Amino acid sequence: MAKKFTLQPLPTDHLHLIQPQHLKINYRQELNPAQYEAVTSVNGPHLIIAGAGTGKTRTIVYRVSYLIELGVKPSAILLLTFTRKAAFEMMRRAAVLLDGRCEQIAGGTFHSFANNILRKYAGLIGYDANFTILDQTDAEDVINLIRTRLKFDTKEKRFPRKEALYDLYSRSINTLTTLKDLLALDYPNYLEQEADIHAVHAAYVQYKRQHNLMDYDDLLLNLTVLLKQHEAVRAALSDKYKYIMVDEYQDTNRMQAELVKLLTFKHQNVMVVGDDAQCIYSFRGSTIRNILEFPQEYPGCRVIKLEENYRSTQPILNLANEILKRTSFNAK
Repeated sequence: MAKKFTLQPLPTDHLHLIQPQHLKINYRQELNPAQYEAVTSVNGPHLIIAGAGTGKTRTIVYRVSYLIELGVKPSAILLLTFTRKAAFEMMRRAAVLLDGRCEQIAGGTFHSFANNILRKYAGLIGYDANFTILDQTDAEDVINLIRTRLKFDTKEKRFPRKEALYDLYSRSINTLTTLKDLLALDYPNYLEQEADIHAVHAAYVQYKRQHNLMDYDDLLLNLTVLLKQHEAVRAALSDKYKYIMVDEYQDTNRMQAELVKLLTFKHQNVMVVGDDAQCIYSFRGSTIRNILEFPQEYPGCRVIKLEENYRSTQPILNLANEILKRTSFNAK
């Protein structure tokens, strides 16, 4: 049974912004025009389209520095990336560029951020703060235990193995798709066993609750539930993280896009950076739709394209652009 929990408000930061002419770094001199525009565009939603070799990381690093030079407190900046190593490297580079304050911003993966927040507020959604996180192997073993207990492993017709069930449940969460719809779309061979698949899932969810466990997908799901069900927490986090940046936005899934929307609902000071011609983590439920639909999700969004390439020669770029022109891409 979860312990009694009292909501502790998060602090808010009052920003005292200084004038750009008093900045330590000459950003206009250090950056090309598109990078400069992205770095110095502070408030409101921004979509930065940045292909490989166009200085995407440099732009993020300089923007962290720029915000802090303007007077934004490090604790008010949240940088979400796909690996902690990438986040820490950007923070380190910003610290070398400016000073140690840049290493004090909140930076990390969606999952590590969710874990940190849920440790504070787990009681509001029926968990103890010391919940245990299951890795994929452990989660599959729990599913297999339930599958065996329910005797689905002895059915005459072959029942999905633990790996297939884990993938199904994970994709359902990350794509915000019901199990029924997902079975019809991607697993039609399992449609006849829909009721049993639901039964295993329900037992899996109950087992995790009873044993104070979360798998990786639960971190995102439970943070979403927390923010939707508890307006005070949602407001506190949106007040705390006044400037949010998301790297590799083309590789985010629908759940992650939903989290960004919830975290920015009070200010919409969000900058997402991604390549609309690349999406490599589709097995995690990522979708290029998050980039394509960003301007519709955030009215008034400013789109900035980084097009000056610092890695490839012009003939290679011409070939790549021609291939992209001739490639039919289905964004659905």
